[in-house]
Amino acid sequence: MSLAQDIVSALAERGPVEKCQQVRSIFTNLVEPNLGPIPLLSDTPGREEQPKLVPPSQVPKRRISRGIKGRFALLHALAHIELNAVNLALDIAVRFGTKFGSEFVRDWLSVADDEAKHFLLLHDRLSSFGGKYGDLPAHDGLWMSAVATKDEPLARLAVVPMVLEARGLDVTPGMIKKLELVGDIDSVSALKVIYADEVNHVALGRKWFEHACKLENLEPVSTWQSQVKLFFNGILKRPFNEPARTSAGMTPAYYEPLADWYEAMGF
Repeated sequence: MSLAQDIVSALAERGPVEKCQQVRSIFTNLVEPNLGPIPLLSDTPGREEQPKLVPPSQVPKRRISRGIKGRFALLHALAHIELNAVNLALDIAVRFGTKFGSEFVRDWLSVADDEAKHFLLLHDRLSSFGGKYGDLPAHDGLWMSAVATKDEPLARLAVVPMVLEARGLDVTPGMIKKLELVGDIDSVSALKVIYADEVNHVALGRKWFEHACKLENLEPVSTWQSQVKLFFNGILKRPFNEPARTSAGMTPAYYEPLADWYEAMGF
């Protein structure tokens, strides 16, 4: 099969562990990231019947202070995010790879490989608690970002790595500290791996967003702000992890004025 067919096959895989293993194999064996013929792309990735998808308000609370159940709920929510991130990275590689070229494909397959690694780490942690991914309900907000931007490469790059992954940089250090306080060292280790990789993912998103802007003679910062207003179904809210964002090349000039705008609009 062509590389594009391999990617689409991984997207269609229903089993989460099998999907992640397939992704890791694709990246491990990647030589020349030439997509070849692009199959018809679905708006919905393969997924099992569990977890049940519900509105965000119905997802179980993730308070670490609630003991093992709270930690399990947190790790389950993170595993759901990481599995969605696998699908998002695969989708952007195959959907927009022809437009941006082989380096773009390689970069996003590397992200997919990282996200697959993250899911498998969290899958192991859930198993150590006597449960598995799918035991709790989850929501589909992340994948809805992919559907909303399926025809808009600028919007996809603006929203997924530069809003959603960047938000991970903001909140993960606090989760790590709380897990350290309850002595869950194995979960801390997993989250530290995820956090370190997220910096690179935001950097890649910023790199390719700025490249896409250059191709269209657009100013990156104001273009990013306009794309987020149009395509992000949420708000940018403080506090921001400025050091981590800046290390990814995403300076406050990008997000601080937009956070001010959301506050002025009463969000």
